[in-house]
Amino acid sequence: MATIDPSLLLSQRQVAQRETGKSSLGKDDFLKILIAQLQHQDPLNPMEDREFISQMANFSSLEQMVNMSNMMSKFIETQTGTSEKLAGTLDALQKLIQQQSTPSLAQYSEWIGKTVTWNEQSGVVKAVVQKGTDVWLELDQGEIVLASRVTKVSQ
Repeated sequence: MATIDPSLLLSQRQVAQRETGKSSLGKDDFLKILIAQLQHQDPLNPMEDREFISQMANFSSLEQMVNMSNMMSKFIETQTGTSEKLAGTLDALQKLIQQQSTPSLAQYSEWIGKTVTWNEQSGVVKAVVQKGTDVWLELDQGEIVLASRVTKVSQ
């Protein structure tokens, strides 16, 4: 008994796939089709005016949509770049505001030798100390007062 060669079975057959062009047509392709249609029309039965005008309107509409799509892409790219720049600028401004709003050691050093008043108590500032973001005043009596609690500075 003869056996059948497995390569001859339909399940083993490779189907060749046809290669085609792009999956979508652009405005240039549309214009080529329109020109080919005009070149190959029957001279005894030419395309009607309405058909031609309709095809030209479709071409014009297609061209406007492509242009609009390109402009929208450019707009989105511009907006993305602008928002990234704005975020960077906002971060820099926040840091600057934070630095400006936090009183520095140098600002409070002017109080050395002056009398400060807080909670109806007073004392002469001997030294200024910064611990983290807080500034503390060392007074001549040995007391330490948070600078933000001071209500009055005098000679």
